[in-house]
Amino acid sequence: KLQQVEKVAAQIESAAGFWQKAHDESGKTVDAAKQIAERMTAEVQAFSEFMQRVNDNEKNNLRLEVEKLRRTENDWLQVLIRTLDHVYALHIGAVRSGQPALMDQITNFQNACRDAARRVGLTPFLANPGDPLDPARHQVLDGKEKPAPDAVISETVATGYSFQGRLVRPALVRLKSASGQAEMTLNPETGGDPQ
Repeated sequence: KLQQVEKVAAQIESAAGFWQKAHDESGKTVDAAKQIAERMTAEVQAFSEFMQRVNDNEKNNLRLEVEKLRRTENDWLQVLIRTLDHVYALHIGAVRSGQPALMDQITNFQNACRDAARRVGLTPFLANPGDPLDPARHQVLDGKEKPAPDAVISETVATGYSFQGRLVRPALVRLKSASGQAEMTLNPETGGDPQ
C-alpha cells in the first residue's frame, strides 16, 4: 500500500507539474492577448485618427469646390441677367418704335431668351402698371425719398429676377406721381436708362 501511495504521490506531483506548466502557459497567453489587444487598440485609434484627417481634408476640399461652383454660378448668373436686361431694353425700344412687325419679332426673341433662362432656374418678373408697390419685390428708381404707403407703379424700368425661388434682384420701377403721371421719363438713347 505504501508503494501505491508513493505511486499516487508521484502521479499527483506529475499532475501538479503539468498544472503549473499549464498555468504558466496560460499566463503567457493572457499576457500575449493583452499585448495584442493593446496593439489593436493603438492601431484602431491610429486608423480612426487617419480617417478623421482624411475626412476633414475631403470636407475642406468639397467646401472649396462648392465655393468655386457658387462663384462660377454667380458669375454666369450676372452675365445672363445683364444679357436679359439688354434684351428687355431692345423690347422697350421696339415697343416705343410703334412698328408692329419689329415689336412682334423682338417680343418673340425676348420670350425665347426668358424661356431659356427659366430652364436654368432664373425667372424674370415685371411689375404691372397700376399694381401697388411691394418693397420686397420692387425697388423705386428714385430711392432717395421713401414712397407713400399707397404708391402705385407706373412702369417697370428694369426686370426683377429670382433664381431657384430666391430673389436675386428686385424689379426697378417708376411710380405714378400724385397727378397720375410717371415721375421720370426714359432716355431712348441709353435703351431705357433714366435721364
